[in-house]
Amino acid sequence: MLELLKAKRRNVRKIYMADAQDPSSVLDAIEDEARRSRVGVQIVSQSRLDREARTEGHQGVMALADPVPLVSFDELVERPDAFLLVCDGVTDPRNLGAILRSAEGAGVTGVILPRHRSARITPAVSKTAAGAIEHLAFAAVGGIPSAIDHMNRAGVLTVGLAGESRRSLYDLDLAATAVALVVGGEQSGLAELTRKRCAAVVSIPQIGQISSLNASVAASVAAFEVARQRAQATASA
Repeated sequence: MLELLKAKRRNVRKIYMADAQDPSSVLDAIEDEARRSRVGVQIVSQSRLDREARTEGHQGVMALADPVPLVSFDELVERPDAFLLVCDGVTDPRNLGAILRSAEGAGVTGVILPRHRSARITPAVSKTAAGAIEHLAFAAVGGIPSAIDHMNRAGVLTVGLAGESRRSLYDLDLAATAVALVVGGEQSGLAELTRKRCAAVVSIPQIGQISSLNASVAASVAAFEVARQRAQATASA
């Protein structure tokens, strides 16, 4: 909520706060930022907030705001420093939210989502992402395989994450070019056609007995590996 107000990227029409809450520095900060942004704050009953909030654990505050704006796919791909995250069938809102939180922290410049068979940017996603969606650029595409084809032609290194791959993520040079990490769905992973279109399909080496990481953890590890390699390359230049 606080990031929504600070980012000033979306029009916030009103904020609702539940009455009879314990004192909170976060709620105070939200009220102060809303006042500076000239956004009205209305005190309502806890039961009303429970009815109207479209997520569990709203923590006593809710905003009415415009949807997250989309940018063009080409705009994301054409950046020379493009660091993209492609979600191929991630349907769990909490997983998507966790992926977006890590993506923002690692410096991802754009997120590509399919228009169908994917979680949307819902209140549940927003809550899990902890404000990250206010700082990420999003594009929606009709099909992930065709989007990967486009990125390959544009010189973007498309890297699919698959736990069963014998090729290690750590064997790739992820700093020398634009990169797109492709993350599959929670149950079936990368779709077969998506896998075939990726320039590289890699796994994250594991020492323990669990066969694979879930989508959000794999995306986080891979994103921060890109960030690490890029930071190392910058320091060495």
